[in-house]
Amino acid sequence: MQIGVPKEIKTNENRVALVPGGAEALVAQGHTVFLERGAGEGSGFDDAAYEAAGARVLPTADEVWSRADLIMKVKEPIEVEWPRMRPGQVMYTYFHFAADERLTRAVIASQAIAVAYETVQLPSGELPLLTPMSEVAGRMAVQAGAKYLEKVYGGRGILLGGVPGVAPAEVVILGGGTVGINAAKMAAGLGAHVTILDISLDRLRYLDDVLPANCDTWYSNRHNILDAASRADLVVGAVLLPGARAPHLLRREDLKRMKQGAVIVDVAVDQGGCVETIKPTTHENPTYFVDGILHYGVANMPGGVPRTSTLALTNATLQGALRLAKHGWQEACRRDEGLRKGLNVVAGKVVYPGVAEAFKLPLVDVAAVL
Repeated sequence: MQIGVPKEIKTNENRVALVPGGAEALVAQGHTVFLERGAGEGSGFDDAAYEAAGARVLPTADEVWSRADLIMKVKEPIEVEWPRMRPGQVMYTYFHFAADERLTRAVIASQAIAVAYETVQLPSGELPLLTPMSEVAGRMAVQAGAKYLEKVYGGRGILLGGVPGVAPAEVVILGGGTVGINAAKMAAGLGAHVTILDISLDRLRYLDDVLPANCDTWYSNRHNILDAASRADLVVGAVLLPGARAPHLLRREDLKRMKQGAVIVDVAVDQGGCVETIKPTTHENPTYFVDGILHYGVANMPGGVPRTSTLALTNATLQGALRLAKHGWQEACRRDEGLRKGLNVVAGKVVYPGVAEAFKLPLVDVAAVL
């Protein structure tokens, strides 16, 4: 199979979908890897490293897209890339369709096959291709929150961990999944007082066991969310409904209960956000204010630490790429239940329930396309 790795062109996105070691593994199985010139440079991998691994470097994105049967990316195709998608071409990347109707309809119209990293799911319920970036984003959320709490950025002027004789910051985390637990570890490690909310009692019991003493676990309901938010210096949105739009747990009218200069970092922004007032921002212009509350909505947070993020992501995605390349998308998805759940749009048909529900589109049983 011919595999294409274009350069990521979303603003400040420096990750790459394949490292030289991954290219070597694909080439060793008899596949051809095409890399757009400079695609790996943002993550510290130069073209020579890919060529040494057996990949072929092409000068333009158009050449990579036109020659590849399988496109490997990090982020969803943005509008200038939509004309490059073609019928039958497999795209293996993060899509987050439920938060973007125009992208969804563009992929439907292209007749391409969309395998979304974020919905590949093991029988245990684990999301193995989302997990590494959730780990990065959860940790970065606290770093960003600590920074933007500084007065120079418009924050409350609070040091996350306090000092002897001065209370630490109050950090509230909405959601106790991978993002939530990583954010809690970081915030607690810096000395903040952490309150983490979730709707699963089993998860709360687990969190109570593994998190340090400066972390409290609360059941997530409307009353507790408002109570916690009113005390918070930093709120981290960490809610995930796989493949579906995130619910709004904090509404516009709730901001008036919060402290002026408090910070919201909504990691769920690429799924629509769990804060009603959040909107996607970039690393160049990451923040804005609503009702005196600083909002941070960078939709590709891990792109800010591309070396770490690329290595973590490609550790997780390579095995799926090897299966797709070896067997073709249909046979690979027949054999691998987890990979099958990654199918979102196939040749103009929506086959993932969360995407169909988000935009009231017809849903086709995935078995029908396999």
